[in-house]
This record gives sequence, C-alpha cells and structure tokens, in this order.
Amino acid sequence: MVYYVCKYTPVEMFAGFGEECRVFDALSDNFDCSDSCAHANLCGYGKSVIEAVLNGNITELVLVNCCDTIRRCYDVIKSNGKCGFLYLLDLPHETGTCSRMYYAEELLHLYDAYAAYNKKAWDGRKFISAFPDTAYGRHKDDAASPDADRQCTGTRYIGLLGAHSGTELERYIETHTGLPVRNLTCTGNRNVAPAAGNPAEFSGIVNDYASSLLCQLPCQRMNDNTGRSALWNDPALRGIMYLTIKFCDYYGAEYADIRNKIHIPLLKIESDFTKQSEGQLSTRIEAFAETIRGKMVTVRKNVTGKKYFVGIDSGSTSTDVVVIDRSRNIVAQSIIATGAGAEKGAQKCLQLALDEAYLSRDDIANVVTTGYGREYIKTGDESITEISCHAKGAVFLEPSVRTVIDIGGQDSKVIVLNDDGSVANFVMNDKCAAGTGRFIEAMARALGLSLSEISRLGMDCTEDITISSMCTVFAESEVVSLVAQNKSVNDIVHGINKSVAAKVASLASRLHTQNEWMMTGGVAQNGGIVNALELRLGIRLHISDKAQLCGALGAALFALGDN
Repeated sequence: MVYYVCKYTPVEMFAGFGEECRVFDALSDNFDCSDSCAHANLCGYGKSVIEAVLNGNITELVLVNCCDTIRRCYDVIKSNGKCGFLYLLDLPHETGTCSRMYYAEELLHLYDAYAAYNKKAWDGRKFISAFPDTAYGRHKDDAASPDADRQCTGTRYIGLLGAHSGTELERYIETHTGLPVRNLTCTGNRNVAPAAGNPAEFSGIVNDYASSLLCQLPCQRMNDNTGRSALWNDPALRGIMYLTIKFCDYYGAEYADIRNKIHIPLLKIESDFTKQSEGQLSTRIEAFAETIRGKMVTVRKNVTGKKYFVGIDSGSTSTDVVVIDRSRNIVAQSIIATGAGAEKGAQKCLQLALDEAYLSRDDIANVVTTGYGREYIKTGDESITEISCHAKGAVFLEPSVRTVIDIGGQDSKVIVLNDDGSVANFVMNDKCAAGTGRFIEAMARALGLSLSEISRLGMDCTEDITISSMCTVFAESEVVSLVAQNKSVNDIVHGINKSVAAKVASLASRLHTQNEWMMTGGVAQNGGIVNALELRLGIRLHISDKAQLCGALGAALFALGDN
C-alpha cells in the first residue's frame, strides 16, 4: 500500500506496478512520537503523517513538497529510517510547457526509484485501467469534479473545501444532512484525464501523463488558481464546509476571500488533526445540517393529551430548564450549575422546575435537550443543537431579531436568521477559549472578583486599557501585570470587555449579518460587555430578562412542535 498526501501524486503509475494507493487522512490520538523528533509548531497534518510512520502504520509513502511542513516531514521520516519506500516529489507551481517537461522528469525519477524498490514489472494495461471509466473523467476511487457530476445528475450536494478531510467526516455529514458529500479538498478533488501514448513503457506516456496531472482543477498552492472558483459557483452546491489546519495559511486565505462572495451556508472548521474536541465538532456539523435542511428538526407530536413541554439546555457552566404549556406560556424555569455529569444536572434542574409548577414527569408530553450535554441526557425525547435552539428562543422573545450573539461557557456564536426565524448561517469560535464565558471567569479570578462584580464594572473608565493577548492564559498574565502596575480595576475590566467584543466582532465579520441584533446566554447580563459589543459593532442589542434561558426556551418550543 502506497500512501500519498497530494492529488498531483501519480496514482495510476503505481497501479501499473500492481500497487494500491491511498490518501493519508487518519486523525491521531496524540503527537507523542512526532513531538519527540520534530518541531512542535508543525501543523497537525504533518505531525499525523510522522506519527503514522513511526508507529509502523505506513511503510510506503510519497510526499509532495507542497509546503514547509511536508518537506520537514520528509527530513524527519528519512532520518528515522522506518519507512521502506519514501519519496519527495518536486511539484512545479505552473502548468506551462516548461513545468510539464520538468514534472515529466520528476515522474521518471520516481518511476525508476519505485521500480528498483518494488522489483515488479511495469504493466501498461493496469496503468490504463486505473484511469476514469466514464466520459467525464471521474476516477474510480476519488471524488468527481463538480462539473462532472453536474453534467451527470445535477444532484444537490455538500462540498468539502480546503485542506485535508477524511471518510469519517464525510459519512457524518451525509448522515446529518441527508445530502451526498463531495470531497473537493486538496486530496479529494482528483480528476486526471487518461494519458495518450504507448503505455508499454512508462517513458512513452510520461509527458502526456505529467500534463494531465498538472492540468487538474488547481489546488490553492498553484500560482494561477483562478479556476478554483468553479468549486463554489456550482448551482448544485447546497452548502460548504471549509476545512483548515492550524498553522496553515494556504486555505485560510481562500476562506477569507470566498466568505463574502457566496450566499449559501458556509462553515469553517480549523482542525489540529487529532480526535480531540469531538463534542464541539459534532455541534458545528449538526447545526450546519439543521441549517442545510432549511427547517428545523421536527419532534414527534405527542397524542396523549399531556399539555406541558420541556426544554433542557445542558451547558458547560450551567444547566437551564424551561417548561411551557400548549399556549407557549412559560410555567416554570430553573437554572443550576451543571456540575459533574450532564444527566445528573439535568434531572436535578428539571425536578426543581417541575416542583415550582407543582407538576410531575407524567404531566410532560415531550422533552428536547440542547447544549453540549444534550446527547448524554436520557431524560430527553429528542436533541437539537444550541444554534437552532437559541435562534428559536430569540425570535420568540423578539420577533424582529435577525442576528443573535451567544457567549457560552466554552464557545461564542454569531447566528444569522432567515425571515421565518430559521438559521441561515452561523459561526463559532475555534477551540481557543478567548472571548467565552471561561475567559471572563479567568479574568475575574485574576482580579479577585466574582462574576456578578465584574459584570458591573468597565462601563466608566478613565484610561483606555487594551488587553492585547487573545489567549486566555497570556491574557490572565497580562491582567496580573496590570494589577501590579496599580491600574484601576475598572479600567482593566474595560480592557477585558473590549477584548471579548473584539473576538465576537471578528466572528461576526465572517457573516452577512442583519439587523436587529439580540444577545443571549448568561453573559448578556454583563452590562460592560453588552456596552463594549454595541460600541464595537455599531449596533443596539436587544437584551431580554430571559437571556440565559433562551436555549432552553427554544428547546421547549421545539418540544411543543413549534416549527
């Protein structure tokens, strides 16, 4: 098995030797081996490649010098000596005559090196059979180009763009959206036209083969990559999930360019190529799926005649419960600290709400759970993401709202709504806690303040302090330093509020936001942050006294079947 990392790899050439090729897309549990012999600032994909080789999972590997990380991977793996066959292809950035001739020479060098290693005879028939078997140039084992599938079926689909993907992610998206997924990333979007010439000898077809490889729809690293606009201008494209990798700028730049050019749902995911933070990833994908479907999840109708409906929002900091009746009146509510275990917290919070309204569990028709703990609460009949639930709750509280800001315990979200109140698009912060409730808690702790105390400060300041560090750990150190300089606590809190507002404004800039705006979640009760957000965004925020209950309220409305 020959593993490769780039769509310009000569997969068909290896087929001529009777060898199967496979894209490397395996996520790592950790980077213990890689970090022991390579720089810690290599991107997660490069670390995963090194990890797989050092753990003995890859014995034949072809790399392409697409970036400094891959070149460094080659050096590390070569010095380690655990890979039976290792080769680094030098890929030109152009597709002109000279570049094609150069790449043909590179392919001949690779052919000679593999022939010496493999010891098998070249079979031109196997080479030919590895090419597309359709009129549109679709490779048997790879995703088709958008133009090819549009000509074949015109079927609506979800496109994965950007850096490396994986089959598990594709299946997960298909399951939740009900639409096919096309891998249009730098490894999945492979569409090589059959090479002309005499395949009896590789040298007889190598020139045309090199041209076919270079003339695919370009990847982002090519000097002329304007042809990539076909990927997001396809009318059959229903939504885009844009994948980037930490420390990688190639595709981050493209995302920044296209986010203002398209008007279909666009979700950016920045990965470190590990299996960590699966909860946050699942929330993003499921909310994206709810957006793609055009209407929210329909909770089964209860026909027993029971007239009360419950929403449970299990967050990282608090668990909130709202009970409503068939007329959408709130009859009970409860908020407690989540504590250890989503199920235990949900049961306790629900019981408090039921006791408030003198109800029992038998009086409840449906229960919908939301928040990060939603999947772990057995009490629920259905689970829906907090993106959809906050949108539903916000529109219920203020029907004119079209953009929602929710600063939660471990993430921040900006949600744009359609006129019917459904989610049009959304963005969430990446894994970093900057700008979240955890960030505010850390800053309060550094100042020796409670959350209620810090929420009342910062609106009136005498010195305009800026907290420059977005990282929570570094920002905390910066706050401690400001305290040591005898800066006013009120002025420091003002700087903290500005920092949070800057992070949220950065998220909002990714979307086509609309007036009116509402802020939901517990942080909405922090007057200093609300003021900083309004100044930074130039808008007025609707703030409800039910802001913290908004997610649970939306879940209760879904439980009622209010779609």
